[in-house]
Amino acid sequence: MRPVPKPVSLNHNHLLHRFWKSSAQICRANLLRVAGLGGFLLAVVLLQLSLQVLLNLWNRYFFDALERHDVQTVWTQAQLFVPLAAASILLAAASVWGRMTTQRNWRRMLTHQVVERWLTKNRFAEIDKYVKGTENPEYRIAVDIRVATDAPVDLALAFLSSVLTAITFFGVLWEVGGSLDIVLFGRTLTIPGHLVIGVIVYSGTMSALMVFVGHHLTGVIEQMNQSEAEFRAAVDAFRAEKQPGDAADGDAARNLWLRLQAALLWWRELCWQLVRTTLVSYGNLLLAPVVAWFLCVPKYLNGTMTLGQLTQTAAAFVTVQGAFNWLVDNYGRMADWRASAHRVATVMIALDEAEARESASRPRNKNHIRNKPNH
Repeated sequence: MRPVPKPVSLNHNHLLHRFWKSSAQICRANLLRVAGLGGFLLAVVLLQLSLQVLLNLWNRYFFDALERHDVQTVWTQAQLFVPLAAASILLAAASVWGRMTTQRNWRRMLTHQVVERWLTKNRFAEIDKYVKGTENPEYRIAVDIRVATDAPVDLALAFLSSVLTAITFFGVLWEVGGSLDIVLFGRTLTIPGHLVIGVIVYSGTMSALMVFVGHHLTGVIEQMNQSEAEFRAAVDAFRAEKQPGDAADGDAARNLWLRLQAALLWWRELCWQLVRTTLVSYGNLLLAPVVAWFLCVPKYLNGTMTLGQLTQTAAAFVTVQGAFNWLVDNYGRMADWRASAHRVATVMIALDEAEARESASRPRNKNHIRNKPNH
């Protein structure tokens, strides 16, 4: 007789590993489709990056022409902007189609996998016995799987685009920005690639600040989602217990109000977490272009940088810091995804436990039948 499996001890790493295990199985089973959509999205990212470079150069040529009062070049650059803008718009639309198609397919296949296991042998009626925290699995299947499959596609593409953008525009900052000479105590100090150093220091500071103020966000979102699930379960329990005409009191009613209070308390905690992260993200949105201009203005004022080069390098600075601040821009989305992935994985692990117990009991039943005495 096989021993009955013990309940799984859950932690965040175990939960994420379980979620990615199921996702990897889906990828292997649909390799051609996954590779096709992945190749399409990669091509779109590369084309968008190429257009960013062209638009950055367009900034330089257009504002240099304005500084020279060169009407012919200004008109030529204005005409050139039209196809560049049209191509950028079309690529943005193509990116939306590719991302949402990938997300829809992933959600469909993962939901099908979970629901099929959940319905088999009426496991939906007993999985909460094996793993704590599987209340209201219907919500996890309907909502958390959607969040858990939407966010990784967006985050991965944004991360890839950020890395490629940072590498590409580092060259612009280094070449066009050049070095900066500062006179200190009668001596001239030359800072090579001062814009590259500036964007690294600025972006690193903002990212570290976001991690510091928002490090509790994932746990708060997970607790809020759990409290919302418990509140919905309490509402269902109250409705199942009460008949028309019954008084709205008793244990079910008290539990309902307690669950509502808990959900509202966690919602308030989430509010304060988002207030803190918004201070950093919105402050970064306002500060980044100002910091770029202040770093570029000294060279423009001493005549070593043209107006076109000033706008080009300032735009490149904002682009690179935006790429570096991928964490700042996506910290809330990552926290939301981790919370949903944990909740989906909890259901998966509960189903694993149910299947393991079924496998453990099956040989015992067969032996019982085989050893049953004949009458």
